[in-house]
Amino acid sequence: MLKAFKTELRLTERQKDKVRRSLGICRFLANQYIARNIWLYRLYQRGVLDEKQRRFVTANDFDKYVNHILKKKFPWIDQCGSKARKKVLVNAEQAFRRFFKGQAHFPRFKRKNQQNVKLYFPKNNKGDWTIWRHKIQIPTIGKVRLKEFGYLPQSVTIKNGHVSYEAGRYYVSVTAEIEETSRYNNDLEASYRPQSDGIGVDLGVKSLAIVSDGRIFENINTSSRARRLEKRLRREQRRLSRKYEMRKKKGGSTATASANIEKKRLSVQRLHQRLANLRRNHENRVIHALVEQKPRFITVEDLNVTGMMKNRHLSKVVAQQRFYSLREKLRRKAEVIGIEFRIADRFYPSSKTCHACGQVHSGLKLKDRVYVCPSCGYTEDRDLNAALNLRDTKNYRIT
Repeated sequence: MLKAFKTELRLTERQKDKVRRSLGICRFLANQYIARNIWLYRLYQRGVLDEKQRRFVTANDFDKYVNHILKKKFPWIDQCGSKARKKVLVNAEQAFRRFFKGQAHFPRFKRKNQQNVKLYFPKNNKGDWTIWRHKIQIPTIGKVRLKEFGYLPQSVTIKNGHVSYEAGRYYVSVTAEIEETSRYNNDLEASYRPQSDGIGVDLGVKSLAIVSDGRIFENINTSSRARRLEKRLRREQRRLSRKYEMRKKKGGSTATASANIEKKRLSVQRLHQRLANLRRNHENRVIHALVEQKPRFITVEDLNVTGMMKNRHLSKVVAQQRFYSLREKLRRKAEVIGIEFRIADRFYPSSKTCHACGQVHSGLKLKDRVYVCPSCGYTEDRDLNAALNLRDTKNYRIT
C-alpha cells in the first residue's frame, strides 16, 4: 500500500537558494503555460484560428516548446530539473481539464507570495530518496538534514517526493510503498477490530461534528487558542497595511517591498500557517475518534457548502470549518480500514425530520436549537436528532 509522509527540512543557505530558484522557474513556466492557452483562445474568438487549428496546448507540446525555444531565450530555465518542470506543466493542464469539465474555476496565475508550487522528484537512480534517521537524499539537491529525526520510514521503497515552501519553512513529502503489517501503518490496529454499530455524523457550525451515539466534537475556532491567534493575526495585518500605506505616501512602489515589509509579511504568513495547522490537527483527531471503534458504516450529509458561503453572516465560519476536507479525509480513512462510507442525499431533511415518528417539521428555523415535534411531542437536541436520522436513513449513496 502507498502512504505519504511529510516533515520539515533544515536546508543550508546554498540548498535554500537552489530550491527558491527552482520554485521560481516552475512558477514562471506555469504562468507561461496559462498565458499561452489564454492567447490561443483569444485568437480563436477573434476568428484568426479556424476549427482545424489547435487552440489548446498540452503539457507535452509546451514542454517541447520550452526545450527547443524558450530555453534559448532564458538559459536559467536549466537550473531547475526537467522532471519538476514537466510536472508543474502537467498539473496546469489538469487544472484546465477540470475547468473544461465544470469541476473547477479557471486556472489562476501563480503569484510569488501566494504560490502553491512544489518541486517533484521521481526516483530515477538507486541512491535517490535514501532515508536515514536524521537526513534524506533528495535528487539534484543532495543530502538534507531533517528537523524531526526518525519520522520518515526507513528501509522502504520510495516512489517519488515533493519539496515545498510555506511561510519561511521548507518541507519534504514522500510517497512510500509499505506493507500492510508494517509499523508505519497507523490504521492496522483499527482494521482488525470487530465491527460496531453504524453511526451518523451531523456536521455543523456550533459544533464541528455531532455523532448519533451522543459524542460532540467542539468547534476549534471558538477555543481560546484560536481566538488569540486570530487576534494577533488582525493586529499583524493592520501593521502590514500601515507599512504599505506609508510607502505609498513616500512615493515608493508597493510591488517592490522593503525588508521590513517582507519581515511583517512573513509574520502574517506564519500566523496563517499556525491557524491552519491548528484546524488540521483538530480535524485529524476527530477523524481518528470516528473510525477508531470501526463502525459498520458512517453516514454524513452532502452539504451545499457553496450555497452556505453565500450567507455573509456565516461565510467565514463555514470556510473555517473545512467541511469538504473533513469529509474527504474521513472517506479515505474509512476505505483503508474497511468501513462503509455513506453520503445522504443533499435534499434529505435530516434536521427537520422527527426521529420518533418521521414527521417533517417544515416550520423549523435555524435559531431553533431544540427539536420539538409538532405531531408526537418528541423533544431532542436539533443536531443529535439530525445525526440519528442520518444513521437510520435509506436515502444514501455509497462512495
